[in-house]
Amino acid sequence: MVFTSLLTYYAVVHEATIASFTAWQWAIITVVCSITSAGLTPPTMLALIFGYFLGWNAVLPLFVINFGGILFINLLVRWLDHDRFLAFLSRNPKAQSVLDRILNNELEVIFFAKLSPILPFGLTNLLFALSGAKLKNIILGGFLGMTPRTLIAIWSGHEAREIKALLENPNQSSWTQIVIIGLIVVSIAGLWQVIQRSLK
Repeated sequence: MVFTSLLTYYAVVHEATIASFTAWQWAIITVVCSITSAGLTPPTMLALIFGYFLGWNAVLPLFVINFGGILFINLLVRWLDHDRFLAFLSRNPKAQSVLDRILNNELEVIFFAKLSPILPFGLTNLLFALSGAKLKNIILGGFLGMTPRTLIAIWSGHEAREIKALLENPNQSSWTQIVIIGLIVVSIAGLWQVIQRSLK
């Protein structure tokens, strides 16, 4: 929250400077945000800002940021040795049983978790990495789940007249709010269905 507030303040105060950034500067920012999206900068917030300044040219940088954040967290978890976490879970047979059943449907779980705009990007990536989910499923599920909300955020940023109005009310149009609510409902319903099916 602190980092996002500072980013918002900087974007509002230095709007003219950011608007004059070159392609190389945006490339550097994209690489940096690929790392910070692991826990500091929510990709949806970045999509709003990138969409405001770059329009639809923000699509590629945003997907680089999303995949970069996923890969960074996976590498971090491997470096920290996630086997210790799995060993801790195995001490609780019920938790391990639920985890095993969910992992049989891990692509579905990842897709519905990433579809929801309210579940934290970094936290979900960390949980999937710690659970032992396959990287290809995390990437594919992340791509399929995050594409709708990323495109909506880019569109909202692109349509904004001024960045202050955008950041104060990022979902100005009623149809955008309806779509976001729809994504949340589908995400919750999908996760509930997968978990219930796994528990049977």
